[in-house]
Amino acid sequence: MQHVSAFSRPQTVPAAPAPAAAGRKSNLWILDSWRDLVLYVCTPLLLVPIFIGAQGFWSAGDIYLFVAAFGAMGHHLPGMIRAYGDRALFQRFRWRFICAPIFLVVVSVSAAFSVWDLNGIMLVAFLWGVWHGMMQTYGFCRIYDAKVGSFAEVTRRLDFAVCGIWFATAVLLSPQRMADVLETYYSAGGPFIPPTLLRAGQQGLLALALLISTVFLANFIWMWSRGKRPSPVKLVLLITSISFWWYCNNIVTQVLVGVAL
Repeated sequence: MQHVSAFSRPQTVPAAPAPAAAGRKSNLWILDSWRDLVLYVCTPLLLVPIFIGAQGFWSAGDIYLFVAAFGAMGHHLPGMIRAYGDRALFQRFRWRFICAPIFLVVVSVSAAFSVWDLNGIMLVAFLWGVWHGMMQTYGFCRIYDAKVGSFAEVTRRLDFAVCGIWFATAVLLSPQRMADVLETYYSAGGPFIPPTLLRAGQQGLLALALLISTVFLANFIWMWSRGKRPSPVKLVLLITSISFWWYCNNIVTQVLVGVAL
């Protein structure tokens, strides 16, 4: 068994499988095929038609408020229960779990009383949201690879690179999102970015994304041919998650609806 993170080296923990489990075939799924497809892998295929239909009955602001009120609770509460209710997990990350909420409260209260510029906080929150969504996708990629015993360091780093580059590219190539980000950035006092530099960055990031994707696919095929097969479910997950992220940033015109999605 191996414990891995985005940047650390894999650490092998020896484990003696039970005789009954030794000959058992590896399971591709976390729960089972149908529940994984509905809850993790193909969820965007369910969300998009629901939100398209919802826009015919409610405004973008109403959809955003509904998701913020109920969806955010369902998203954050289980994580908090796990973080503060699991004794082993809390002992492992004790200071992080204690200091992070205190830090956020101090920063938020200070911003509310205009000690710091609220636009800067909003920009940091946006960047954190991009990172958070990307790392969730990367985490599920590694879970599905772990289910089939794929722990190669090159594969792990390419998973991280593909997630990071495409999540960033979707935002950087979105006129609407970049307009919002630049407006917040300049309102926070950020220095001027020449348009030529921004366009060069967009083109360079897209070229880098295509290059990394090519290397990722080549490694996927190479590992598959050598018998150290990465999870095929991971490949589907990357396609649906990155396509959905691109849809939210580049196809959806309403910023609030994109955030809600």
